[in-house]
Amino acid sequence: MAPEVAWVGLGAMGSGMARTLLHHGVRVAGFDVNPAAVAAFAAAGGRPCAAVAETLAGGAAALCVMVATAAQAEAVLYGPGGALELLAPGALVVLTATVPPAFARATEAKLAERGVLFLDAPVSGGTAKAAQGKLTIMCGGSPAAWEAGGYLLELLSERLYNVGGAGDGSSVKMVNQLLAGAHIATAAEAMALGARAGLNTRMLYDIISNAAGASWMFNNRVPHMLDDDFTPHSAVDIFVKDLGIVLDEARGLEFPLPVASTAHQQFLLTSAAGMGRFDDAAVVKVFERLTGVTVASVPDDAGVGFDALTSRLPPAWPKDELETIRRGLAEEATPQLVVLVSARRRLDSGDF
Repeated sequence: MAPEVAWVGLGAMGSGMARTLLHHGVRVAGFDVNPAAVAAFAAAGGRPCAAVAETLAGGAAALCVMVATAAQAEAVLYGPGGALELLAPGALVVLTATVPPAFARATEAKLAERGVLFLDAPVSGGTAKAAQGKLTIMCGGSPAAWEAGGYLLELLSERLYNVGGAGDGSSVKMVNQLLAGAHIATAAEAMALGARAGLNTRMLYDIISNAAGASWMFNNRVPHMLDDDFTPHSAVDIFVKDLGIVLDEARGLEFPLPVASTAHQQFLLTSAAGMGRFDDAAVVKVFERLTGVTVASVPDDAGVGFDALTSRLPPAWPKDELETIRRGLAEEATPQLVVLVSARRRLDSGDF
């Protein structure tokens, strides 16, 4: 029987990834600081754990860490009850979180002192692809680490890239996050501009998503804006962190990033306005509050159909309208007037 895999981090991305391994028959022991996430993982067939150390109690040869920040990864590995003291020589740590490249390189060096292998393997693709095992993974690590953990990454990915050594995976992810964050911020800006210009925002989305101005983030995030639904799939504060990594790294490289800097400020504004834990598409709310526009709109087909509406109406109005109204008022009933207007005709044209 193949060794069990230890998994720490069962959030929006980690839960789908861990379940993908379960789907492929891999035994997984999982822990998260959120008990509800652990319970859901257990319901999916995983072994629930109450602490990091417990995930390694079954003799796991590999530990996958999918947390939000480098500080959280440090706590998992080196904190009280952390994994480092329990990992045997030859074991493997796979870090799939978005962290600074320097942190990934330092982690590899520190683990190597104990004979533990390391893969710097950040991922991209969103929660849906995480659950489907169709992520894009940009991984750096030694040949020995690839031999130990490459099969796990293959199960989790649709596209798996060997980009070099530890730190290189995080550098590629850094460039990806620069683009992703800028695309979300500019998508919000564009949709708010369209609303200010008086355009039907759903029509605008349909056109742009099929035109040269589209991007993966535009197509994925603008529907959240249109529905005014900011249930967090990826939170605003994630991009505050990720674009912060981008800017810090560029500063060390003495490289200017005017567009990324502006996008970072937009996410900071959104977080400072109390929406840090909202879906990152909530960056549009800053434009809405500043300008008074509303990007959200009701779908064209959301109303009640003509046949369904007319079937619920009372019989045609009686001939003596005034008497009917007087009788209704005396009985404390409120008369209703229903006006049906074609959506294809302008109300101010007089043609209805």
